[in-house]
Amino acid sequence: MIEPLLPPWPERSPGPRPVPDRLCLQGILFVLCNDIAWQLLPRELGFGSGQTCWRRLGRWQKAGVFDQLHRGLLAELNAAGELDCSRACVDGSHVRAKKRGRRHRSVAGRPAQERQQAPLDL
Repeated sequence: MIEPLLPPWPERSPGPRPVPDRLCLQGILFVLCNDIAWQLLPRELGFGSGQTCWRRLGRWQKAGVFDQLHRGLLAELNAAGELDCSRACVDGSHVRAKKRGRRHRSVAGRPAQERQQAPLDL
């Protein structure tokens, strides 16, 4: 399901022959599932270096592979009657708020005005 979504590798790319996409995907999943740093991906597993997998992840993200995969999986679940939207939620940090023509007054980054305060009576 993922392979048709992957962008083709340039025919004349500089450097050594690239690590196959399937192995890079396995390396990416290994890093994410084991919660390790990219630099700690063991080369003896054959997934390529952590740097290679990280670059490939960025390339695929930029090409929209994961957005398309997500939509495809949702469509398959919906067609099978397995998609339950009764408990969906929206994370407000990722949804842009509409301002509806009103000016937004920022509170960040303003220097505090100097004020003279009366001495405290203790």
